[in-house]
Amino acid sequence: MNFFELSSVLIALAALFSFLNFKYLRLPTTVGIMLMALIVSTVLIVLGGFEPGIRQIAAHIIAGVDFQHLVLHVMLAFLLFAGSLHLDMNQLKAQWTPIAALALIGTAVSTLIVALLIHVALGAIGIALPWLYCLLFGALISPTDPIAVLAIMRSVGAPADLQILLAGESIFNDGVGVVFFLSLLDLATGATGPNWTQAGLHLLISMVGGIVLGLAAGILVYQMVKRVDQYHVEILLTLALAMGSFTLAEAVHVSAPIAAAVAGLFMGNHGRSFGMSATTQEYLDTFWELIDEILNALLFMLIGLEVLTMDFSLRLLLAGVLAIAIVLFSRGLSVWGILSIFQWRVFQKGSTAVLVWGGLRGGLSFAMALSIPRVQFRNPIAVMTYCVVAFSIVVQGLSIRGVIKRAVHANSSTSVKLKRP
Repeated sequence: MNFFELSSVLIALAALFSFLNFKYLRLPTTVGIMLMALIVSTVLIVLGGFEPGIRQIAAHIIAGVDFQHLVLHVMLAFLLFAGSLHLDMNQLKAQWTPIAALALIGTAVSTLIVALLIHVALGAIGIALPWLYCLLFGALISPTDPIAVLAIMRSVGAPADLQILLAGESIFNDGVGVVFFLSLLDLATGATGPNWTQAGLHLLISMVGGIVLGLAAGILVYQMVKRVDQYHVEILLTLALAMGSFTLAEAVHVSAPIAAAVAGLFMGNHGRSFGMSATTQEYLDTFWELIDEILNALLFMLIGLEVLTMDFSLRLLLAGVLAIAIVLFSRGLSVWGILSIFQWRVFQKGSTAVLVWGGLRGGLSFAMALSIPRVQFRNPIAVMTYCVVAFSIVVQGLSIRGVIKRAVHANSSTSVKLKRP
């Protein structure tokens, strides 16, 4: 199956699921599509145990797809740019310290806690997973996906400060998590030597370089945007910015995800405020929201096909259940620990619970898992990731509305400003 045929199948499925969700489920579009894709893929996995031909068909369909390249080197540029484009810089500035701490320190702490507990838990059930691959799993499962949760938070009237904290953390922990993951993957596959000091220095240079490059690219495109008043041209320039900043960052070996996020953040605030008319801003938002939803739909359709080629067993499913508990515990400990150590009182009572339960895992985590070379340790990591993502979307995604409502109701008469004691 060639690229166009595969794209046609995926688009058709995404459109069908979107229609069914709109007519019957009435969930946020991304949640509905992800939920139906997970349900269909799970049913096919069960059927595949009785009819091997189902797996063979799935394997044939995706045989020509380079999943790592497609997701981590193509889709990610658009997803991160689109996500950061809608963040309010003024709100980010007011909360930059907790966002930075949660995105950087929180991701690192979560990675280490998950790796340690997974190493112990898998050893207890007879699955040998080397320490470096446990770290890989920790790095790919720690980033959160706020798309579904933010739509729900807006619908129930959650405080804007809480929305921006969850969104800001997620945008940047996606970038940080990908950098962690790729650095660890190089160590695991022998692309770089096992020098942890050198790896840490490379990580720092990559992140700082991504920030500088993304900002420079954003300023350059802004200078062009403010000189025209034609939304076709301006939207095309933002498309070039998303793709160009990501591609150039990869070429000079700095963090492409962070470069795309920073470029989107700059253009979505400074570029929008000082270089675009109201008409252009409206078309810009519509264009990038559509890009975001289409790519997320395609990503989960593709993941559904990839899942059919994986090998499941009762022991691996048990590992997946343990991984769910470990990831939730690690998320809670890292969020609570950072906010407590730095003595931040976060908005309202119950907000920490929203941050923990609202930290859904999405397509990026699964894409990173499937980008691991087909060694003997890839399948356990992929199965655990699938279980965590499925639980995240089905259980957390469908129950977060109640958690948010309880937090908002319990604090309806209190201030929502971030304070230090």
